[in-house]
Amino acid sequence: MTTSKTTTPSDSGIEKESGHTQIEYASSLKLGDEKGDYSGATAKTDAREIALVRKLDMRIMPIMWAMYFLNYIDRNAIANARLDGIEEDLGLVGTQYNTCISILFVGYLLMQIPSNMLMSSKKIRPSLYMSICMASWAIVSACTALTKSYRGLVAVRFFLEIAFRISILYSGNIVATAVAGLIAAATFATLDHHLGLKGWQWLFIIEGAVTFGVAGLGIFMLPDHPLNTKWLTPEERQLAHDRIQKDTVGGEESKGALAGLKQAMCDPRLFLLAFMQNMHLSACGFNNFFPTVIGSLGFNNTITLVLTCPPYIFSGICCVVVGITSGRYNERTWHITISMGLAVVGYIISCTTLNIGARYVACFLFASGAYAVNSVILGWVSATLGQTPEKKAASLSFINVVANASYIYTAYLYPKSDGPRYLTAMSSNAAFGVATIASAWVLRLWLQHTNRKIDQGRILGADTRYAY
Repeated sequence: MTTSKTTTPSDSGIEKESGHTQIEYASSLKLGDEKGDYSGATAKTDAREIALVRKLDMRIMPIMWAMYFLNYIDRNAIANARLDGIEEDLGLVGTQYNTCISILFVGYLLMQIPSNMLMSSKKIRPSLYMSICMASWAIVSACTALTKSYRGLVAVRFFLEIAFRISILYSGNIVATAVAGLIAAATFATLDHHLGLKGWQWLFIIEGAVTFGVAGLGIFMLPDHPLNTKWLTPEERQLAHDRIQKDTVGGEESKGALAGLKQAMCDPRLFLLAFMQNMHLSACGFNNFFPTVIGSLGFNNTITLVLTCPPYIFSGICCVVVGITSGRYNERTWHITISMGLAVVGYIISCTTLNIGARYVACFLFASGAYAVNSVILGWVSATLGQTPEKKAASLSFINVVANASYIYTAYLYPKSDGPRYLTAMSSNAAFGVATIASAWVLRLWLQHTNRKIDQGRILGADTRYAY
């Protein structure tokens, strides 16, 4: 599922509270404004704006988090179903299971950019659009329980990503992955063969039904546009609208969705950011095989599913901490470097030892390090390519398309024959992590050079500085 704006803990529209002062780090600020940090970011103390942000957070964040959470709960069902015999029941052989994983992202690649352009066009109600897509996702996900063959499973997985994709609130992904194993363990233990259905079938049915119910709530809880949001006062509506207008890098005139796509494609920084995010998500390819990786430690299915939880709980904490500190100090490069560096260490440990304790610690390292980076990179996209809302939406969708293409090929890095080390996958992940770090430093140097040219007045009409 796509949205026209992706907000992350390091993005310019999120407030972080420090003591009695509410801090909002704008991604870049007009030169000549109140003195701020190296990029011009300043502390915001407007009581009305602080109250508005808190009200928006309390109303929007819970339902959006729930939608994202359930999206990943449904996604993780197939990874957990592998431990309950879905391959044997459907007669999957060779790389057919891997194909069922990768095909989901083909639908995503086809629909991401059109969906984001449609959302930013203001021709549809986002609340209705997102809720209908979520309900469609729920129905198709539940129908996975009815598949009887490889072809049927491939078809269902393809239509899943067309139906629903949401690109915000990344912690929902982490928490969903953390509890997905526990939900699967309980389902397999209590409902296996109930009413003639296997445990993995009940897993898809239950999770699809819950997702469908939350989709209905989204229609009433999600806003469409600040100026027509009924639960805001007239003053709050205007203030919220003004915040969106300010949330740009340069404040260029909006000329429509197609113009925004053209603006994005003409900015060479888009392609560097797309490469960075592709390498990052390539390093996160273990997500769809995490129960399999944990299973290589040698425990039974129930213990394996339970053991998938702690690394992701720890990852969720790290994700929040990294997001807060990145926003608080208006810094991206070192956060990416340190986080992905820890992930690389985890991948190397997985490659080099069969010691159970060391390999489980490695799972904590690479899961927390890799996942913590996502919000920082997406925030960097918004901060660097947000000259208009349409350009920001097009940039985010293009980068998400390029990045998620990684899940098509990384699905084939984890054949069962490579266990327990999964040497090809883990060594590749380490290389992907190094590439992510390198691209972050290239962008940092690029933006520093641009800032110097702006300070020297060498870029006509430029009155902004960039954060890195």
